[in-house]
Amino acid sequence: MTSRGIGQPWTGGVIATDINCVLAPNPSPWTLEGTNTYLIGEIGGKQVVVDPGPADLQHLQRVAQLAQGPIVAIVLTHAHIDHSEGAPDLSALVGAPVISSREIAGLELGSVELLMHRTPGHSSDSVCITVVSPTGCYLLSGDTILGRGTTLVAHPDGVLSEYFDSLRLLRDHCNRQGITKLLPGHGPISESPVALIDFYEKHRLERLEQIRASIQDGKTSIESITNSVYADVDPNIRIAAELTVAAQLHFLETEKVD
Repeated sequence: MTSRGIGQPWTGGVIATDINCVLAPNPSPWTLEGTNTYLIGEIGGKQVVVDPGPADLQHLQRVAQLAQGPIVAIVLTHAHIDHSEGAPDLSALVGAPVISSREIAGLELGSVELLMHRTPGHSSDSVCITVVSPTGCYLLSGDTILGRGTTLVAHPDGVLSEYFDSLRLLRDHCNRQGITKLLPGHGPISESPVALIDFYEKHRLERLEQIRASIQDGKTSIESITNSVYADVDPNIRIAAELTVAAQLHFLETEKVD
């Protein structure tokens, strides 16, 4: 919900020989240029699809056509409709199951390994996925971290304290694994994932200070705080700002109790 990262429109495309981003045709203020659907797998080997996106047959057919081998599984970073709606149709189209985060460790993808990380905050079911392959080490961040702007913490399903924990987990993981590319659920890839995670944490902490100042000024309702802190937000995504304010207020109330 900020303007950070504005540049050339993102169009997806080949990221490495074993990772391809197929941009879904669902652009909006919520989804930026659209949902990033990822095809992962070595040339000629088994493929996994991450986040099929909307139930758009032309998009799903394109995903199937661009696969460099048989699609054996479909994985979701979370269940929000812009990521998950097309999963049943793609499953029927290619004959591959939609698998859970617990099942991903059992996938045999040759030289490519997938590691799942539970990262609640944006939503309670959010996960991120590390791809370890001969071409590099990548982090698929779903909506936990976007390629442009900042993400929604969707109260009450999203919890800000969990989101902070997830950001710190991912920063530590990127540092340990030497991850140099972050592949988000929307927007362009980032080649400085740790710096981007630092920005996300700093931005959220600054927002909390703005919320505290608004409360001290006598603004206590979600509407009045949103008007003050998110005055420049796109009207089309105002509800996202209100949900995030609700999550921030819940965090501050919990902080007082603790």
